[in-house]
Amino acid sequence: MTQHFLQGRTEQEVLWFRRRSFLQGAAAWTALGGFGAAQAQQRTNVVELQGDATLNGQTLRRDTVIQTGDRVETGPGSNLVFVIGNSSFQVRQNSRLTVERGQTLSTVSVLRLLTGAVASVWGKGTSRQIITPTLTAGIRGTGVYTEVFPDQELRSYFCNCYGVVDLAAGRDQTRSQSEYHQSFWGEVNPKDGKLITAAPPINHTDEELENLAKLVDQQTAWQITGRKAQKGASSSGDGYGTPAAAAGAAPASGGGYGSSAGGAPTGSYR
Repeated sequence: MTQHFLQGRTEQEVLWFRRRSFLQGAAAWTALGGFGAAQAQQRTNVVELQGDATLNGQTLRRDTVIQTGDRVETGPGSNLVFVIGNSSFQVRQNSRLTVERGQTLSTVSVLRLLTGAVASVWGKGTSRQIITPTLTAGIRGTGVYTEVFPDQELRSYFCNCYGVVDLAAGRDQTRSQSEYHQSFWGEVNPKDGKLITAAPPINHTDEELENLAKLVDQQTAWQITGRKAQKGASSSGDGYGTPAAAAGAAPASGGGYGSSAGGAPTGSYR
């Protein structure tokens, strides 16, 4: 199975789904009927909030409703999980993003990530976008992980964990078709003439996507097929296979691509 790596993230960040507070929040969310029931009953769509976060510049509380059109910012050590319509989001610490409104109040048309990181699962629907400073991803029904690195001039990382995604950066375009993680960099400056380049699998886990999918009554591609094998990208431009790990990145085998026997971490996180 593919080994996963951490680059500038910690074990605690990628294993948020093991926390009792999330497990309790997720169980309650499902038992009470998910997003449709929460919207009808005017209940919060925040599944978990750890640490400090703001919504449109005001303190975000656990009972707040996050709507399309809102601006979200998380502080150091924070973790935020919320659902809008048939899409679910986990926001890492020190992130800034907006969820822009689609055809209805409960449809996200654009997730605009300015800095930080978000894991997200999107149900089937009209074409939507994830936009970072260096990359635009057109998505439909898929699970993805997106990160913007402020210490790399806002270089963007994008993993199509499963589904079909159309990527664009400047004049570069490619289509990614994935059953199990295909990763890309959105470069600040061209590398070998390209703004979209192959990337290693970093900073997110299978279990994160599985838990986010469950919040919107979905399953990941590998849960449906029972397979965890990357077949290589099918793209309209250059093909992207599974690249080698990033130099200096530390392996994460606790909850990464294929947990170790018994689920105990065996890799080192840095």
